[in-house]
Amino acid sequence: MLSRTADHLFWMNRYTERAENTARLLDVNYQTTLLPQSEAVARAGWQGLLSISELLPAYKEKHDAILAKEVMDFMVKDEENPSSIVSCLSAARENARAVRGTLTTEVWETQNQTWLEVKRMIKQGEFEADPSQFFEWVKFRSHLSRGVTVGTMLMDEALHFMRLGTFLERADNTARLVDVKFHAVESDFYGIANGKDQEYDFYHWSAILRSVSGFEVYRKVYRDVIRPERVADLLILRPDMPRSLHASLNEVVANLALVANDQSKETQRRAGKLRAELQYGRIDEILATGLHAYLTQFLDRINDLGAHISRDFLVPVPV
Repeated sequence: MLSRTADHLFWMNRYTERAENTARLLDVNYQTTLLPQSEAVARAGWQGLLSISELLPAYKEKHDAILAKEVMDFMVKDEENPSSIVSCLSAARENARAVRGTLTTEVWETQNQTWLEVKRMIKQGEFEADPSQFFEWVKFRSHLSRGVTVGTMLMDEALHFMRLGTFLERADNTARLVDVKFHAVESDFYGIANGKDQEYDFYHWSAILRSVSGFEVYRKVYRDVIRPERVADLLILRPDMPRSLHASLNEVVANLALVANDQSKETQRRAGKLRAELQYGRIDEILATGLHAYLTQFLDRINDLGAHISRDFLVPVPV
């Protein structure tokens, strides 16, 4: 496959997944701000969200104060922010248009319709009217895109590059979500949530689980009250949890093997090593050494893996 075609397919799915994950991050933050809490705690939550998304400097260039409405506007509909939901859906559509001949009609129409619809919704103020409903719509369109892709595309290299983009982005975003929400409870997490009443605790952790469609999964797996260390275990190490780091790396490794070429051995080795550490890791060991440090290192390695995938398969980035 031409590297330019692979590049468009890879990034089409990365941007679609990024839009969904941004919606999930914003939704969980929006839901938790509805809980009783001080203005300072709420502001710290929004600042943490910008920080973990690496958008704090860009936000501060445009806004003087960190306010919920301005943060949501910046991360949803600001076209000058390349990571906003509108920008991601636009970029996904442009990448799809560039390789229109490689996609099935259903895949192209899903991407195009999503872009047309989000423009209409923003123009008519549907996001401001009900942010949670808007975030649900973004997630639904991403689900639809993935389902149409798997259901209609030939199972060849095109599909493998699309799935590579999806799961690399998902691993990155799940790590950011876990980091920012545990950071909100504790400057670093060692297995004990200090100074929080149980009722607040329940709603805080259940909101996080719902943000990754994991509330019912948690109940089924653990059959117990929601405990922070088990939330971390579910979202990091469980291979059967679709949005966990382990499950995402399983997909990255599998799809890398299917598109492997002569120069991708080092990339496969790095992906395999990262997957093995998740496969044989234990949550108590991770918490003992510090969850924030672990996730920061994980994000560095995921970014490094993305750079190696670009070097081995995709359009070279001009220096």
